[in-house]
Amino acid sequence: MEIHLAAPLPDGWTDLIPELDRRPSDIVVTKRTRGAFASTDLESLLRARGVTQVVIAGVATAGGVESTARQAYEAGFNVTLAIDAVTDARPHAHAYSVEHVFPRLGETGSTQAIIDLVERTNAHELA
Repeated sequence: MEIHLAAPLPDGWTDLIPELDRRPSDIVVTKRTRGAFASTDLESLLRARGVTQVVIAGVATAGGVESTARQAYEAGFNVTLAIDAVTDARPHAHAYSVEHVFPRLGETGSTQAIIDLVERTNAHELA
């Protein structure tokens, strides 16, 4: 039996891109399981900050994104899924998650619609 090991990943491959404008107060969690809440302290970090709403985007719609959404929903967070900011190598699995699973876990919308809503909400709260 021949075993093939994955090629080593290059230095910095997990670095966040500068366009994300990371700030010291941002929470960064390294997930090692499908969902971002399992095997991390993400839930306690969010709760300590009084967070009740999460917006989820990512790769592997039917895997990591769906698992994270399920975990957030089960933990009692309000879940929003940015459907144009998720993807999957399996188009049929992506479509099923977006059309049938996500609406049961929370709200769905485009990234721009979510940004617009956040901006309107922030403007209203500041007024």
